Amino acid sequence: MKRFFQALCACLALLAITHPVTASADEIGCVSTTWRIVNNDKVCVQSFQDPQIEGVTCHLSYAKTGGVSGALGLAENPSRFALSCRQVGPLKAAKPVRKVQEDVFTQRMSFLFKGLNVSRLVDTANNSLIYLVVSEKLIDGSPYNSISVVPLMPWGDVEPAITFK
Repeated sequence: MKRFFQALCACLALLAITHPVTASADEIGCVSTTWRIVNNDKVCVQSFQDPQIEGVTCHLSYAKTGGVSGALGLAENPSRFALSCRQVGPLKAAKPVRKVQEDVFTQRMSFLFKGLNVSRLVDTANNSLIYLVVSEKLIDGSPYNSISVVPLMPWGDVEPAITFK
């Protein structure tokens, strides 16, 4: 039993290392979808800013399981979500943005092994930033996904201040 707990602690440490802290989200609100005696099932909406690119805000909706297990934080939330990202001001990056996939937001969707991950991809041919949300599991991920595209455009008369590497 002691070895089991050591292995579990090692897995948790590995998860913490492989999922770096990214942007933090502000909860906008939740809407109940299914009535339960304890804690209804819900769809919740959060907003977060791209941590590297000023002027981009994303809104994320996701399903949240209710009931006793949901209230205790032990339920596995479904892999159903939507993503909408928009330019909300002049686009500015303090340092060059990598052209490869880069994680901008992560959130746990179950107690241990499931997470929601938003990645930024760069489409230089079409002058756009693409934000992709997927569900990740330690063993088996989900094909459910959603994307949102932010074109690199001027804000008023201010040109985007973003370089790529």
